[in-house]
Amino acid sequence: MRIPTAILEQKKISRIIFSIQASPLTVQKISPLMKDIYEIGAWCFDLPSLKHVEAFKELKQLAEDKTLIGFRHLALECGVSFLGKPLGQFEPKVISTVFKNIVPPDLAKKIIPNRSSQEVFTQKEMDRIIFDPIRFEKTINLFEPEESPFLLVGGKYGDWLLGLGRIDLLEEMIRRVRKKGFIPIFSGQWATFVLPKAKSLDVAACAIPINKNASLFSLDQACHMIKKFEGPIISLNPLAGGSLLKNSEDAFSFLFNELKITAAMTEVSSEDEVQIIVEALKNIPSLIPFRKT
Repeated sequence: MRIPTAILEQKKISRIIFSIQASPLTVQKISPLMKDIYEIGAWCFDLPSLKHVEAFKELKQLAEDKTLIGFRHLALECGVSFLGKPLGQFEPKVISTVFKNIVPPDLAKKIIPNRSSQEVFTQKEMDRIIFDPIRFEKTINLFEPEESPFLLVGGKYGDWLLGLGRIDLLEEMIRRVRKKGFIPIFSGQWATFVLPKAKSLDVAACAIPINKNASLFSLDQACHMIKKFEGPIISLNPLAGGSLLKNSEDAFSFLFNELKITAAMTEVSSEDEVQIIVEALKNIPSLIPFRKT
């Protein structure tokens, strides 16, 4: 099958990016499925762990194909410190602060009814959160633009920094990502909160969890924002953790035809799941490759 394509900053990507969820997470589990996916015509892979990276390198050597593209993840924790320690060591306090600042109390209680910490950052403390260039450089130097030109920057830390009012730290890390020759993609979790703020970030696209069933915390509001968003959107978790797999055609039609997203990072754990997805894609008009007559 010819996988449909899109262009991000003059670089061609496939509109379906496969993310292999192997159990247990070993190279021996990931490699065979990655090879099978490649043989059906896919060339873009999500690389969320070092095991995925190792399997991807094996595939590149075996196939001798320079067009293969990996999407790696850059955790913002590697570049943000508070009192000389990684921000992740203060996770309960960060979560309490973000929830206090931006989440309505009734909704906060439903999401995390028994938070382990009620302590919050003061404004002075939030101002003392700093960029850590030494740890950041140490981490990003492990990545190679030729192997993984796109870096997903953010994850839950993207939401955290925006929730703490420190978009300046995000901007600094994205600037350095570009300086190293990578193309940054902002990755967030809470679509309705991060998308309005992400407009000012110098990124190629925004990647957020969105599918036909759900998006944090309001699907209708998230869909409305996505339709109005000016930049490319990549759907994370497009099949809702596998619950939409049997209805893949409807799930992808909703994303590509209704929301007009650019690409979807699709989780798979077996060859059978890959075949179901491939068959579904063949029936979505906007994804059927143009053929000359």
